[in-house]
This record gives sequence, structure tokens and C-alpha cells, in this order.
Amino acid sequence: MALFNRKSTAATPTAVIEAPAVDPALAALTGAYTIDPAHSSIGFTVRHAMVTNVRGSFGEHEGTLTLDGTDPASSSATIDVKIASVDTGIGDRDGHLVSGDFFDAEKFPLMTFRSTRAEQLGGDAYRITGDLTIKDVTRPLSIDLEFNGSATDVYGNERVGFEGSADILRSDWGLTWNAALETGGVMVSDKVKLTFDISAIKAAAPQA
Repeated sequence: MALFNRKSTAATPTAVIEAPAVDPALAALTGAYTIDPAHSSIGFTVRHAMVTNVRGSFGEHEGTLTLDGTDPASSSATIDVKIASVDTGIGDRDGHLVSGDFFDAEKFPLMTFRSTRAEQLGGDAYRITGDLTIKDVTRPLSIDLEFNGSATDVYGNERVGFEGSADILRSDWGLTWNAALETGGVMVSDKVKLTFDISAIKAAAPQA
């Protein structure tokens, strides 16, 4: 199902440009959604000691989606992530990540994303672009997403699902701590892969 589908007709001196027909199934998705943290994950992967990957996630996050099925490019998203909820499976490493060497979670408790643009890449592939803020640095970020569809769960909640990823350089957001290895290279790579697996619940329609 195309979520951010846009069609155009090339203009000619005598051409009549018609607005694309609205997909009823797409239009039915229009509304405000709340990200369900119990069924969503926001994580990362980073190279460690040049030879292996360390994976982690943030256990506490919240966000919203606003989907517009009649004008999908007007759709938007917000995400707030609690830095202190980072979990890599090793307590000492998590403690280092929230310290001043990395995120400085006491001073900067949240990582935030605010979208500014949504577009279709083809089929169910999309890209959402916005502003990612880590610590006191805000920079643009584009996240490639796949729309996994919509469904009504056993409790009657209308859900939509997306999964996607984006590669960043952590140094662009002031996360520069590192240590040199005796054999060459560094302890932590600059490149980090962010991953998103999102399930969002549609808000109930207001009573007339």
C-alpha cells in the first residue's frame, strides 16, 4: 500500500491535469497515532575494537505519527528517547555511555527527532527527513523506512507498522570519545547505524 504516493501528469498546452484518485484504504489510515513502546524498538549498532559489532537499544521512548491519507506528504512524526534507558547488556558500558564522555544524560536527558518531510521511494519504501537532536546539537537526518501495513489487534486497536534505519557519524553530534588500539585503529567506530521498528496505535475518533 502506498503511504506517501504522489502522481503527476506532464503539462502540455492543451493538457488537463487531474488530481490523482485517493486510495480509500490509504485515506482510511488518516489520523493521529501514538507509538506503542511495548511493541516498538529504537536501537543502534556500532563497530567495537575494529573487529565486532555492539548492539544496544533504548528502553524508554515515546512519539507520535500524524498520517494524512489524502495528502501523504503532509504526514509527520516525532520521537523522544530517554538516554538513561540505554541498554547494551553490560552495565559498566551503559554507565559509560550515559556519562559525560558520551551522551551526558544528566545534562541532556533526551534524544529527539522532529520530521520535516516525507516521501515515497517506490512501493512500500519511504524516506522521512527531519531534525535529530543529541546533546545540544541538531542536525538533519533521513530515515529510510518500509511500511509493514496496518491491522486491528485483538483489543480493537488500529495499528500501523514501520521499520527502517539510518547511518550517522556520531562525531557530527559531538560524540567524539575514543581510545587508540595498540594494533592500530580505535575502540569505537564513528559510524553508527540507528534502527527503528515502530508499531503505532490510532487515536480514537472524537465523538460528534
